[in-house]
Amino acid sequence: MLRLIKYLKPYILFLLLAIALLFVQANADLALPDYLSRIVNNGIQQGGVENAVPQAIRQSQMERLWLFMSAEDKTAVLDAYTLVEPASPEAASYLEQYPALADGPIYVLNDLEKAEMERLNPLMGKPLLIVYSLEQIIADPALAAEMGIDLGFDPAQLPAGLDLFTMLGMAPEAQRQEMSDLVDEKFAALGESMVVQAAIPAVKAEYEALGMDTGRLQTEYILRVGGIMLLLTLLAAVCTVTVGYLSARIAAGVARDMRRDVFQKVEAFSNAEFDKFSTASLITRTTNDITQIQMVIVMMVRMVFYAPIMGVGGIIRAMGKGSSMWWVIAIGVMMLITLVVVVFSVAVPKFKIIQKLIDRLNLVARENLTGMLVIRAFNMQSFEEQRFDKANLDLTAVSLFINRVMVVVMPLMMFIMNGLSILIIWVGAHQVAQANMQVGDMMAFMQYAMQIVFSFLMLSFMFIILPRAEVSADRIADVLETEPSINDPQAPKEFPTPFKGTVEFRNVSFRYPDAEENVLCGVNFTAQPGQTTAIIGSTGSGKTTVVNLIPRFYDVTEGAILLDGVDIREVTQHALRDKIGYVPQKSVLFSGTIESNLRYADENASEAQIQRAVQIAQAEEFVTGNPDGLAAEVAQAGANFSGGQKQRLSIARAMVKQPPIYIYDDSFSALDFRTDAALRRALKEYSASSTLLIVTQRVSTIKNAEQIIVLDNGEVVGKGRHQELMETCPTYKEIALSQLSLEELS
Repeated sequence: MLRLIKYLKPYILFLLLAIALLFVQANADLALPDYLSRIVNNGIQQGGVENAVPQAIRQSQMERLWLFMSAEDKTAVLDAYTLVEPASPEAASYLEQYPALADGPIYVLNDLEKAEMERLNPLMGKPLLIVYSLEQIIADPALAAEMGIDLGFDPAQLPAGLDLFTMLGMAPEAQRQEMSDLVDEKFAALGESMVVQAAIPAVKAEYEALGMDTGRLQTEYILRVGGIMLLLTLLAAVCTVTVGYLSARIAAGVARDMRRDVFQKVEAFSNAEFDKFSTASLITRTTNDITQIQMVIVMMVRMVFYAPIMGVGGIIRAMGKGSSMWWVIAIGVMMLITLVVVVFSVAVPKFKIIQKLIDRLNLVARENLTGMLVIRAFNMQSFEEQRFDKANLDLTAVSLFINRVMVVVMPLMMFIMNGLSILIIWVGAHQVAQANMQVGDMMAFMQYAMQIVFSFLMLSFMFIILPRAEVSADRIADVLETEPSINDPQAPKEFPTPFKGTVEFRNVSFRYPDAEENVLCGVNFTAQPGQTTAIIGSTGSGKTTVVNLIPRFYDVTEGAILLDGVDIREVTQHALRDKIGYVPQKSVLFSGTIESNLRYADENASEAQIQRAVQIAQAEEFVTGNPDGLAAEVAQAGANFSGGQKQRLSIARAMVKQPPIYIYDDSFSALDFRTDAALRRALKEYSASSTLLIVTQRVSTIKNAEQIIVLDNGEVVGKGRHQELMETCPTYKEIALSQLSLEELS
C-alpha cells in the first residue's frame, strides 16, 4: 500500500477533515456512557442531587455543620455562600424557590467554578453526614449503637430546652473531632466520592426542610442530562454521515486516478511489456484490484483512525469509572488479540493467491468468449466447461476457506463480548455491594468495555482484509512502476521537411526480450517512396517482426532503421507514428460506428476523404448497402462484420490518415482474388507518392511490386523483382510454385 501512498496526497485536506470529525465523533460516543452513569447515579439514585454542597442551607443547619469544621474549612465554606435575611431586598427572588426563607435566614451558594465545587465537596460532605446521622439518632436513640457512635450521654435525658447540638457545642472540641475521625475511618477505604454520595440524603433532607420541590429537581436533572445525550448522539450521527461521504469521495478519487494512470501506463507499453503482463491480468488489475483498494480506503478512513481513538479513550474513561476492574478489560483485549493473530496467520497466505486465481478465471472466460465459434466447430464445449470449472472451483475453494475463517470470527467475537459483559456484571455487583462502586459507574464501565472490544473488532477486521488489498496494491504498483522499454529521447530530432518517406534497414538484428537467439539477423534493404516493397517468406521467418520494428513496437537489438536518413530512435514516438498508416495482421475495429472507426485515423477528415478511402478499400458495397451507411453500428471487436469486411475497413482507416508510409501486415489475406486485385490497383493509384510495405503470403499480391524482400529464418535470402527472384532465389521460387503454375508466374 505504501507504494501507492502518493495517490492520497491530493485528498490530504479531506483526510485531515475526516480525522478531525472522527475525533469529534469518538469523543461524543465516549461521553454517552458517562452521562448515562450520571442519570443512574445522580438522577435516579440521588434524586437529581450531584454534590454534597447544597444550593441553599438554613442558617441554623449551617451553624450545626460548623461544629465539625476546622476554622480554615469554615472560612472556605462561608466564602462560597451568601447569607440572605428574610427582610433583605433580594429575599423576594429566593422566596418562591426556598419557602423556608420566610421563617429564617438561609445561606445561598454563589456561582462557583467546577474546581472550587470539587474542593468544597468533602468539606461539606463530612459535616453533613455527621449532622444527618445525629439527627437520626435524636429521632431514634437506638441507632447510635448501630452506627457505632458513642455520645457519652443519653440524648433522651437532656434537660428541657437543651438539644444535642447545643450540648455538643458546649462539649470539648476533642469530642467533636472524635466523631469526625470516626467518619474518616469508615470512608477511608472508599474515598471522597463515597463520602459525597453518602451525604446526598442529608442534602435532600435539607432541600425538603427548605420547602423545595425535590421531584421537580430530579426531573429537571434527568431531562437536562438526557438532552445533552441526545445532542451528542445527533453530533455523532452528523460526523458519521460526513465521514462516510468524505471516505467515499477519497476512495473514489484515488480509484479514478489509479485507473487513469494504469490505463495511460499500459498505453505507453511496448509489445515487450505486454509479453510480461497478460491482457486478462491487466484487466483484473484495472478493475478488481483497484476495487479492492477502493473498498479498503473507505474502511481505513472510517475505522483505522476511529478505532484507536475509541480504544484508547475507552480505556482511559473505563479506568476512571472502575480502576479496580482493569484486569477484566485486559482479559478481553488479550483474547481478541489472540483471535486476530490466529485468523491473520491462517487467512493471509490465501489472500496472496486469490488475485492470481481471478486472473486465471478471467483468462479462461476471455478465451472462451473470443473463441466460441472455434469451440463449437470442434465440439469442445465439454472440455472448455471443465477448464472453466477447474478455474472457477479453485477460486471458489479459496474464497470458501477465507469465508469460513470470517464466519468463525464473528461468533467468537460475540462470545468474548458477551462473556466480558457477564464478568463485568458479576465483578461489578460485588463492588457495588461493598460500596466501592455505584451502579451507574458499573453500567458505564460495561459500555466502555464494549466500545474497547468493538475498537479491536474493527481493527481486526481491517487486519484481515488488508492483506488482500496489499496484494492488489502490489499488483497495481508493479504495472505503474514498470518502465516502458521504448521511450522518447530527451532531445528528440525532427524529420526533414519535406518528408519523403524513405525507409532504410541498416544491418538490423533483433531478439525478443529474454530470448536466447535472434529472430532477425543482419537485415538490410531500402523502401523508396512511390514504390511497393513486399516482404514474403515462410511462416515464422520474421515478416511481421520486420514491420513491427518500423513503428517501434519493439526496438532493434542491433543496427538501425532510418526514415529519410533519421534514426527512428532519435525522434518522438508520436512524430514517428504520425508518418505511418498501419494495418495490423489481425484487423481491429472499435465499438461505435463505421465513421467513428474511420475517423480514428484523422478526426478532422472531410466526408469526401472518408468516402474516397471507402471506395479504394473496396468497402463501398457493404457500407452503402447498409441502411445506416457510415452511421452503421460496429459491435465490440467488429463482431458483426466478416473477416474480409474488417480488413477492408482497417485499410480504409489507414488511408483516411493519408500518411507518407503505409504498412500492410498480411492485410489482404481475407480478401478474394478479385477484390484483392481491385484494391491493389486503386491503392497504387491513390498512394503513388507514398512508400508501401506489404507483408503477405500471396505471390499474386506482390508480383508487380518494385522490390520483394524474401526472408528465411530471420535472414534476407533474396531481394529484387518477381522475375529476378524466380531465377536467383530458390526460396522465393519454391513459395511461388506452391501457389501458382509456371504459366501464371510468367
